[in-house]
Amino acid sequence: MYPARRCSSLFHRDLAAVCLSSLGTHPKKSAQPKKNSLQNSRHWSHSSPLLLSRLQVCQMGSNSSSRLFSTLAQTLSSAALTEPHVDADDYEYEQADPDVLLRECGEVLRNRPPRLHRDFIMTRACSLQNSPLRIMQWNILAQALGEGKDGFVRCPMEALNWSERKYLILEEILTYRPDVVCLQEVDHYFDTFQPVLSSLGYQSSFCPKPCSPCLDVHNNNGPDGCALFFNRRRFEMLHTAHLRLSAMMLKTNQVAVVATLRCKLSGRVFCVAVTHLKARSGWEAFRSAQGANLLQQLSEITSQSIPEMHQDNQTEGIPLIVCGDFNAEPSEEVYRHFRSSQLGLDSVYKCLSDDGTTEPPYTSWKIRPSGESCSTLDYIWYSEKAFEVDAVLRIPSEEQIGPDRLPSFHYPSDHLSLVCDLSFSQQPHRLM
Repeated sequence: MYPARRCSSLFHRDLAAVCLSSLGTHPKKSAQPKKNSLQNSRHWSHSSPLLLSRLQVCQMGSNSSSRLFSTLAQTLSSAALTEPHVDADDYEYEQADPDVLLRECGEVLRNRPPRLHRDFIMTRACSLQNSPLRIMQWNILAQALGEGKDGFVRCPMEALNWSERKYLILEEILTYRPDVVCLQEVDHYFDTFQPVLSSLGYQSSFCPKPCSPCLDVHNNNGPDGCALFFNRRRFEMLHTAHLRLSAMMLKTNQVAVVATLRCKLSGRVFCVAVTHLKARSGWEAFRSAQGANLLQQLSEITSQSIPEMHQDNQTEGIPLIVCGDFNAEPSEEVYRHFRSSQLGLDSVYKCLSDDGTTEPPYTSWKIRPSGESCSTLDYIWYSEKAFEVDAVLRIPSEEQIGPDRLPSFHYPSDHLSLVCDLSFSQQPHRLM
């Protein structure tokens, strides 16, 4: 076992401090850039990444294989946070132009093959006045796991180089411009995703796994976990919760982040949750128990009465969107739990099937030493009565993915991103 595991006791002591979230309005502090000073984020804070007293915000693409571009340099200013219990969103980053940043990602990745081209499939006719919510669900593959534990035998190690792979991840997000981003296996939250996405107008919340497998990997960057980002110009955070899932009366290593948001334009209130259930074959009953526990906690959260919600909708509960890597095929019991839940949930990606009832043939396709795995594991669930599905991002074909499967030089994760546009079913109430 690597020395990183020795920090587990400190982690449990400081769990509440480490699970940072952005609540309400915070006083903003300007982060001072270090001139001509770059750090490779792959090597950030190995000794004790869980203690925030030495937290640093590092530039992307800082080693010799990538150029430093002006937008990224302005976006990711380097400054140490000296307080041990500080919310990283308290620090204001210079706002970046997403179009410029997307072009610069392409420049860094110019020697890689073209990325997957994916179209949106319109599922219903939409009014020009409609302003849907764009939701992204994605297990981005923890860097420590990709390099040290997952064993993708057909993926060259150079393709997993963090100095370029992080640009592939960022490019995917910038390409689709989601209003809400739900990520799993995030082990570079503080030094990459939080500062970059903050500069792009997102507010965020991150909850690491209590006993992350990333900590077993040499030169890890800290624990992986679930991260939720939302467009702070469009939404206001009313409440956030970090859940540790239980199974069979026992606390488990899996977590969830739940945010209650209010749309600033319409006044509509909804909840969005991100989770990552237990992996591997043989754990089906365990995943089922975790899913049941998550549904119970989500039911409690969405049934709460909140002043910001219109009185007519108080009895209906708060509409819900649940994103996650469930590590479960549609044939598993945990999938059936969600499909038949009293919360009235349906799965977005069934809309792509001819009959409207079938999930995609795969959302993850990889080759490990044990063999090839082509599975449907990732889902976006939504309150069927509260939302309409306007558009869904197409799943790429086998030919597009290629014979070596995922990850690869043209795609950064072993899981495909899921993206959809959702609209509220009824005319929104405007709150005064």
